[in-house]
Amino acid sequence: MEAHARLLLEAFDLAGELTKLPGENDNVLVETDDGRRFVLKVMPSTTAGDLELEHAAIAALAAAEPSLTLPTVVPTTSGDLVAWSAEGHAAQLLEFVDGTPWGDAGEPSSARCRSLGSLLAGMAAALQGVDHPNATRTHRWDLARAAQHRALTALIDSPARRRALDEAFALFTAYAPFLAGLPQGLIHGDANDENILVGAVDIVGVLDFGDCLRNPFVCELAITLSYVMQRSAAPFERAADVIAGYHERRALLRDEVDVLFPLILGRLAVTVATCAERRTLDASRASWFVSEKPAWELLLALIDVSPADATERLCAATDIVPAKTGPSPDALREVRRRRLNPALSLAYDEPLKIVRGRGAHLFDHRGRPFLDLVNNVCHVGHCHPHVVAAGQLQMAQLNTNSRYLYDQLTDYAERLCATLPDELDTCFFVNSGSEANELALRLAKTHTGRDDMLVVDGAYHGHTSALIAISPYKFMGRGGSGRADDWVHVVPVADGYRGAFKGADEATGVRYGDEVGRVIAEAGRPIAGFISESLLGCGGQVVPPPGYFARAVEHVRAAGGLFIADEVQVGFGRVGTHMWAFEQQTVVPDIVVMGKPIGNGHPMAAVVTRRAIADSFDNGMEFFATFGGNPVSCAIGMAVLDVIESEGLQQHALDVGSHFKHGLEQLAKRHEIIGDVRGVGLFLGVELVTDRAALTPAREEATSVVNAMRQRGFLLSTDGPLGNVIKIKPPMVIDRHDVDRTLRALDEAFRTLLS
Repeated sequence: MEAHARLLLEAFDLAGELTKLPGENDNVLVETDDGRRFVLKVMPSTTAGDLELEHAAIAALAAAEPSLTLPTVVPTTSGDLVAWSAEGHAAQLLEFVDGTPWGDAGEPSSARCRSLGSLLAGMAAALQGVDHPNATRTHRWDLARAAQHRALTALIDSPARRRALDEAFALFTAYAPFLAGLPQGLIHGDANDENILVGAVDIVGVLDFGDCLRNPFVCELAITLSYVMQRSAAPFERAADVIAGYHERRALLRDEVDVLFPLILGRLAVTVATCAERRTLDASRASWFVSEKPAWELLLALIDVSPADATERLCAATDIVPAKTGPSPDALREVRRRRLNPALSLAYDEPLKIVRGRGAHLFDHRGRPFLDLVNNVCHVGHCHPHVVAAGQLQMAQLNTNSRYLYDQLTDYAERLCATLPDELDTCFFVNSGSEANELALRLAKTHTGRDDMLVVDGAYHGHTSALIAISPYKFMGRGGSGRADDWVHVVPVADGYRGAFKGADEATGVRYGDEVGRVIAEAGRPIAGFISESLLGCGGQVVPPPGYFARAVEHVRAAGGLFIADEVQVGFGRVGTHMWAFEQQTVVPDIVVMGKPIGNGHPMAAVVTRRAIADSFDNGMEFFATFGGNPVSCAIGMAVLDVIESEGLQQHALDVGSHFKHGLEQLAKRHEIIGDVRGVGLFLGVELVTDRAALTPAREEATSVVNAMRQRGFLLSTDGPLGNVIKIKPPMVIDRHDVDRTLRALDEAFRTLLS
């Protein structure tokens, strides 16, 4: 305390008894001989600009709420509001504020909680006009960035507590993308049970503006609710009272209400995670851990409550109507049974009703987020704001067809071609991958004057009649009647795990490539082309060995045929190393087909080919697709490319995908049922077998694992000709925390179901 005493004397000409106070900063209670009391705050990480922001916040609140007691700064003897310690740390002397902290006032009444809610709403109104550069600062208690502490979950020893903390961070992270669209402004940032002072009923004072920053206003409410609920025997009821008081003064938006519960869990998660971290630094500082026990108790009590149930209870004292989610899943299944063809299948033993999506998550009708690990269509994340905005803006300006000139079509064609090798310079735009592959077949047949096509066993290229005919995944699968057309010739899949030739080296790739030459020779007919996915999706997430396409295409071109690379599932940076999966092998296709991720869920697709091939197609018969290349589609496609580039998603796919694959390989060491882990970037497959030597497919077990993961909040699916491959091809925005959670859940599913 000697340094504090010296600072008091030198800067404020004060002396007295000093007592250490709890708190983030170095806070000291000063009691002078004449009975006055002050609080000396020494703040090592606080800048002069931060203090200016705090002063502005206090001044604004004082003007709006004159009956409220707020901390008053005592100037130094030279008239400054800030003193500086010998170590160069900012310091302030504040008048001591009398009052009973919320946490010491006993079980709160409904009226007191409503008063607190009203005050928080008034604070939002008072502080929204405060404009200071430091308002955009962040710190460890910044609720909007609670996910920054997810890694601290590893410090929790108890498996039950670690699971709860992991789930809390996961729920917060799933809802965090919605925060950006909410009303924002300066908030106090720490209106907790020590900083709120109460009278008989009303709130009489607010302390410590050291955490104020710009955030969604609803974050303030959630922070306070997390403490109110900790200290109450009826947490939801008292929280509902606070919300009612808030809503009467500042009406909450439906979107704000939806994020309240995840934000409350986020604050609790930060509290207990921070305590765990601090325990590794200095477990003797009791003031660091005053909220740890009640925060854990509340977190464990809330973690299995569905977001929809929690939201309904939180809003019980208001006129806020729960979000309408329509008929129940069972009711929808009945309508589907009556009105839709049964060939339209549903995923999972217990189908999901999905009502919204954002980022890497889909949300069911109860508000539960599911980590989407299989949707490669929403490539840059479900409902990416930049993509959505681009489509909305263009839709409000112009949508027409390609018989007119408009910038969007030519601009997008230029940009798309710039991602490809120079030889691929001419675009056709359509609406789906099936249309694109149909067009690719026409191009190949028209250019060569031939009909016969080579296809890969297990491949899938679309749902039209011609594409079913070249999709062994369909015509050799359930309901298929075998190869029906003599113009289709099937080559073996270049599968170094299950195929005739084992291995993942170039020699194996060349051997499989020579199989293409063998089939051409055996066909004894002129070949128009060879169509292949660059990586086989429905065929089992198969990555052909290096050298395969170079040798295969050598045979195809020697026979006068063209090579069509189907990039519908794997293009646009998913493989990580390159923008296009075919670039991993030393061959440039004659035609490239792209779809699915091109529009992030918007129906569009494209075919890009060489000029000579396109010219041969210009034979007098007009090519026209009513919606192909329309301005809205082009604007959306352009926005997808924007996001891939601005967010570095190709490199992200490489980094996160490599981490994912390594984790899966570690699982394979612990679980004999995992026969093979394969893939590149964020295109991965896990093949399950009951016997690693015999490669006996574990189809039922794969389905069981997928359903078990669905129950845990992870969406996967099975594929491959034998139905035993778990496929992983998520939106490109998943992060390492998502991957680590998935790996832990898979480990548990394998141990529980298959041991």
